[in-house]
Amino acid sequence: MKNILLLILIMIATSCNSQQKQQALVADQLRPTTQKNKQKGTQIGRYLVAIFEDSKGNMWFGTLEKGVAKYDGKTLRYFTMKDGLISNAVVSVAEDKKGNLWFGTQAGLSKYDGTSFTNYTTQDGLCNNNVSCLLIDSKSNLWIGTWGGVCQFDGNKFTRFSVPDPAVEIRSNAATKDWVTGLKEDSKGNIWLTRDGYGACKYDGKTFVHITEKEGLYSNNVQAIEEDTQGNIWFGTRVAEKDNAEVNKRAGKGGLIKFDSKNMTYYPKIKGLSQGDVYAIYRDASGNIWVSTTGHGVYKFDGKQFINYPVSNAANTASKAVMNILEDRKGNIWLGCAGGLFRLTPKGAVNITTEGPWK
Repeated sequence: MKNILLLILIMIATSCNSQQKQQALVADQLRPTTQKNKQKGTQIGRYLVAIFEDSKGNMWFGTLEKGVAKYDGKTLRYFTMKDGLISNAVVSVAEDKKGNLWFGTQAGLSKYDGTSFTNYTTQDGLCNNNVSCLLIDSKSNLWIGTWGGVCQFDGNKFTRFSVPDPAVEIRSNAATKDWVTGLKEDSKGNIWLTRDGYGACKYDGKTFVHITEKEGLYSNNVQAIEEDTQGNIWFGTRVAEKDNAEVNKRAGKGGLIKFDSKNMTYYPKIKGLSQGDVYAIYRDASGNIWVSTTGHGVYKFDGKQFINYPVSNAANTASKAVMNILEDRKGNIWLGCAGGLFRLTPKGAVNITTEGPWK
């Protein structure tokens, strides 16, 4: 039961930047390794599942157990339930045009205006209290992905957004079938939803188009989505067979796929990208595509080749899962992992604790 609960916590967190959501084998893959060497400071979060930079340049780090941490360039401060946050498990962060910050948590939705928190739950119309991802689109609509579907909030009321289910066989845990793992607006204004068991879905404002195993996905358990500068859509999937109760039946396909609206491109020669789980995909300011793995660090695809960056902690043991990727306005690449926060430097990935190093 402990492993299943651990898995659910991780799965919640890996959706929308999220990574986010299997049995004991998968839980072990995502469990952070224990640091054996003495380290300065403590981990900002055992599971660093959300990274966000606001319009003022502050960095926000969502954790599953310590609330959300804000770094303003000088000091690190935590916001928790004691400050008014609805839950200490913060899995997604977004900012609206008024500068309000929105935090998706395991117990509902919190809005922070810089002074105080306003909280929303199912009692206020939220479709499910287990929030998994947030999106503020180009029209300033707030989309909330949850473990019970997706809804929109106009500032006054929540409206459930109904998504039709494609005709697929659900091989994943039944508890995750309504879990919206990601929300993305593409360059044409289409809204993409990814789900754990139903693949991906594109909504153009009128109609829905489903992308599933039938269209070429490794699995219908889609965890991440991103668009590149050419308009290609990249999907990150997990191995659905890992949900199987029989140990000898847990192998299968999962990983990274590029979709050009007609054809799928796969990367079977790259470790971790065809028989593993991809929980985060991110496009940086230069157009590079960054891809997470479980056990192989992160990859940067520059349009020609994949460049690997191992991610290790102070004990020089690999972080087993990268769950979130972000580039800040200074060009730094931040990684949220099972094991803490990391930043890429010319010397490799550096573990950032409560004591830094921040520079």
